Amino acid sequence: MTTREFRRILLDGNAVDVRVDGADLVAGDGRRVAIADAIHLPPVTPSKIVCVHLNYISRVKELMIGLPPAPTYFHKPVSALNAHDAAVVRPAGCKWLNYEGEIAIIIGRTARNISPEEAGDYIRGYSVGNDYGLHDFRDTDSGSMLRVKGADTLCPIGPGVVEGWDFRGKQIQTRVNGVVKQDGNTDEMEWNMHYLVADIARTITLQPGDILMSGTPAISRTVYPGDIVEVEVEGLGTLRNHIVEGPTPIRTDVGAQPTETEEVLSTAQGGDWEFRGIRKPLPPAH
Repeated sequence: MTTREFRRILLDGNAVDVRVDGADLVAGDGRRVAIADAIHLPPVTPSKIVCVHLNYISRVKELMIGLPPAPTYFHKPVSALNAHDAAVVRPAGCKWLNYEGEIAIIIGRTARNISPEEAGDYIRGYSVGNDYGLHDFRDTDSGSMLRVKGADTLCPIGPGVVEGWDFRGKQIQTRVNGVVKQDGNTDEMEWNMHYLVADIARTITLQPGDILMSGTPAISRTVYPGDIVEVEVEGLGTLRNHIVEGPTPIRTDVGAQPTETEEVLSTAQGGDWEFRGIRKPLPPAH
């Protein structure tokens, strides 16, 4: 199947949808800009961003737990949306910002009460995503993960949307400063893209532009200001971001404060506490 890639960039002061043509981006009026020179924007404008907690078998084995009988989800606010080549901001006073390289499902048609077999017809295409988590707030938002996963800039998507892409058997890799940290394949997903869309659409209407994040492979770890994080997905390209420290400390006169408990450190550095409530033995190795 032939694929087509579309991006959204800032062109002469305007947000413009463009298509990829070799090393160039081409606007509808014929203007061209080199990809290397483009200022990227998020490729879509979602009404919602829904993320699955756990999906890749390598991640399950890393955490030494069992999967729940059906997917569980959380929500990132649309204010967390970010773009290719943009800064991901770690708030001053926080330490434990982790990457999670993922594939983003982009909805193309209004979807409600559809079957997994029908779901592909409602998907516009796919993009690369990074589901960053600010684990300093793990103790206070462990259920909803609103502040863990929802802070500004913590959902970069891009560089574009690829239509006509087959998600089966594709490699996904996360690199930090050029060093491979995550290396997985979509065939290790317990629930595929069509299943996730149909599952959410049972009770939540999905609109064009909505984003579903489909899970991350093993080895989500902490990154620091100055780091360059790249997520590359076979056939979708590479999403690149750099980490910066925010200029304003977390306020101390309101709300829960960043912590460094066992839960925070074990999640940021590799641990199993998040899913203890659904823990069950792994099946015997074959």
